[in-house]
Amino acid sequence: MSSIVSVAAEVNAQALMTRRRCELEKNKSVEHRAIDRIEELEDSYRELLEHQEDLRSLMNGIFKGVFIHRYRDRVPEIRAVCMEEMGVWLRENPASFLNDEHLKYVGWMLHDKQAAVRLQCVLTLQKLYVEKDFISRLELFTSRFKERILCMILDKDSDVAVETVKLLLLIKQQTEEGLSEEECAAVYPLVFATHRGLACAAGRFLYHTLCSVLDGRSDKCSVSVLRLLAHFFIESEYHEHAAYLVDSLWDVAGVELKDWELMTSLLLQESGVEDKLESALIDIMMCAVRQASEATPPSSRVQRKNLASREKRLQAQERRRITNHFIPVLPQLLAKFSADVGKVSCLLRVPLYFQLEVYGTSGRLEKSLDLLLSQVCDIMLKHREECVLEACVRVLCALCSDCYSFCGRAERAVSQLLDSTVEKFSSNLAEILQGSADEDDLYGAASSLNILAIFSSARDLTGRNLFEFCFQLLKMGIETREINEKLMVPALKCSVFHLFWKGTKIKQHTPARDKAELKRVMKALHSFCVVCQSCLSVAQSRIRNQAFVCLCDLLLVFGKLCEGDGSPLQLFSPDDSLKAEMASFIIDYVFSEPDEDLAGEEECEEMKMAALLQRRNQLAGYCKLIIYGVLELRAATDILKYYNKFYRDFGDIIKETLSKSKMISSVESARTVCLCLQQLFSGLEQDRRDEELSEIRLLAKKLAMNFSINLRLIRKPLLALHQDGIRFASQGLDKGDLMNLSFLEILSEFSFKVLQPECKQLSLYLRRVFASVINSEFVKMYERSLTSGSKETPAAAEKPSRKRRRTHSLTSRLETPAVTTHTRRVDMDDDFTDGSVLRKSVIHSRQQSSPFSQSIQSHLSTLSLGHEDASEDEEPEIEDYDDEDSELGIALPSTHGSASFLEDLFE
Repeated sequence: MSSIVSVAAEVNAQALMTRRRCELEKNKSVEHRAIDRIEELEDSYRELLEHQEDLRSLMNGIFKGVFIHRYRDRVPEIRAVCMEEMGVWLRENPASFLNDEHLKYVGWMLHDKQAAVRLQCVLTLQKLYVEKDFISRLELFTSRFKERILCMILDKDSDVAVETVKLLLLIKQQTEEGLSEEECAAVYPLVFATHRGLACAAGRFLYHTLCSVLDGRSDKCSVSVLRLLAHFFIESEYHEHAAYLVDSLWDVAGVELKDWELMTSLLLQESGVEDKLESALIDIMMCAVRQASEATPPSSRVQRKNLASREKRLQAQERRRITNHFIPVLPQLLAKFSADVGKVSCLLRVPLYFQLEVYGTSGRLEKSLDLLLSQVCDIMLKHREECVLEACVRVLCALCSDCYSFCGRAERAVSQLLDSTVEKFSSNLAEILQGSADEDDLYGAASSLNILAIFSSARDLTGRNLFEFCFQLLKMGIETREINEKLMVPALKCSVFHLFWKGTKIKQHTPARDKAELKRVMKALHSFCVVCQSCLSVAQSRIRNQAFVCLCDLLLVFGKLCEGDGSPLQLFSPDDSLKAEMASFIIDYVFSEPDEDLAGEEECEEMKMAALLQRRNQLAGYCKLIIYGVLELRAATDILKYYNKFYRDFGDIIKETLSKSKMISSVESARTVCLCLQQLFSGLEQDRRDEELSEIRLLAKKLAMNFSINLRLIRKPLLALHQDGIRFASQGLDKGDLMNLSFLEILSEFSFKVLQPECKQLSLYLRRVFASVINSEFVKMYERSLTSGSKETPAAAEKPSRKRRRTHSLTSRLETPAVTTHTRRVDMDDDFTDGSVLRKSVIHSRQQSSPFSQSIQSHLSTLSLGHEDASEDEEPEIEDYDDEDSELGIALPSTHGSASFLEDLFE
């Protein structure tokens, strides 16, 4: 068909040319007119018209006889080929095909359930909208199917979404009123998508839209683009994702984004710009600096592992440009914005992308280094916000690296800063300990201690003996109950980092010195844990949370393992009171519902997410102590109790803890599950007994699903769980107490995974233990669950079943498609699964069709063609089309990196 269309297009062109030549010859004067030539051209034109008619009849026959039926073929590849060839016909012979009668098929197939077909339709339309001569003929199609095309930017298939955005850009560029402002606004948020191809396509769309509103003056083009980008970033809802916006625009707007001179001149000009615009411009500039120096997209977007040599060379050149430009300018920027927390913390990231060795090449650059050090030290003394202090310490530590020739200058500046800070803190602390401190002394001590705490996380400050000062401060606050939150939190941080640095130094010393030093460290550790334990019950939430984090980290480093040998430093064993206090903290402050009043009025969504993230970190820290053996495995019962109630917030952490616990001991892990249910059962309230019992059964059902589907591997753990449950249910029988007997109802939730030999063993054990109450409804119900829920042994399950005779009718011999089930193979080496329900794979099979069945199939196809031909002009109901692929398939980036968040918690 495509070949015929090509021939028809050529015949049409020849006929048009012949007609024109004939008219030119007729328009000549009589004396110059060639009658023979006119007759020859007229004969040729009539012959070409006959050829046109023959070709038109042939094309019409093929189109109605084949295309109209096969563009809805059951095979997606055939439908895609139909759309691809339709595009060829529309371009090759627009006179015959580029009309609404033929374009409607492409529009209808935009709703196809197969991504390959939808993609081919979009590619076909792209090639049409490129041609300006076709735009007038596409106006009706655009107005009719534009809504569907806009929906496809959120297609499940990323390739379809990318090409759709490109198509929309062509529609906007080629048509005068192709897309309205509201329709364009639907594309803009895709610049923040995690799929880089889609984000770059949306970035190109955004860039051309911004450029279209400019007045075309080249001298102000870059300035206008930067201002428009900043305004767009401010008005968007994703203010924390400038890196995604920069990466999306990098390929198309790289010239503007790498214009460091223009950006810094806008920020340093005396008149200045709006405050919000300044913040957005600084954020965009810093993300562009990172992108240029590292040549990598944001972390959640797919990136290549290795850069090409040319890209590495360009990256090095850009890094040199950044270094040479920002070395003299950065101190000016820091001086101007030193009072603004957000702006200065953002600007302090610039030196991390420098080629820092440049500072030691000339005296002029050393002066710039002194200015930078002076500005950073002044900023540290001005601010108390952690983000600013951490940014300053990160810069100072980078400049103090031994690999640079100028590190001595940076070390002197840092030493002077630390000396003055320690001296100021000591003088203020003396006033505080004597009880004669005023508000200025408290503020000065808190400011100094904040700086020292941040430095302690990056540098070894044990030689300054800060632990003694901080411990005195903490002890006085606990004893007098005059707790100052701004002093206690940095004191806790400073003390815990002091102990960590001491532990690191012990590993580097000789064994002779290790014992005495280790003894002093363990004594300080014990005293500090007592203080932290006291802090867990204070009213101030920041102090409580910091004390709990310190305890989790210290016990993980210094805590003695329950089983096996750990590090030589792991000599500290937490006592029962500390374990109970930490468990109470988890129950009271992690597994607790947020205050409804605060959640409804005062607390915004961002604060809710921050609070949830903090609680997840606290729970993960406690779970690490269980997984690594610092706490007994049965300490997990306090966590498993809330598995069902807080599944949405902490389900992944609790499931991971349960999965890891089986690696320690599968039997003990199962007994821990049973102990958790026993504790819940023992705490039942009489007035709400039935309601709470149903909740416990639901929890038991959920915990049972975490056992592996490989029943052979979980035989011992399940047997131990049932035996413990039966023993618990039998408590008090000798005294006539039947209160625990209903626990068998909860235990029956685990019966469906018990194999038949264990069921018989448990039934005998049940009859022996409950001989006196064998007729109780709970005992009978549990025994029935063992009988009905028992599974055959693997050997019995493999016994082949007897084949049934089947009768073959006429239709059953017709060829049927193979039914395949794609499953993921999982190694069953563990006793528990991660909670996912695995299915057995189905063997691929296909019936072989006989020649007679093929003839029947061909006859049925002929009948279907005749039926379809009668309704060839009917348009499908697009509005009610069930488009499974039109669901939202584009993921926006998360502020806390949810994809790898659980792995980060358990590192």
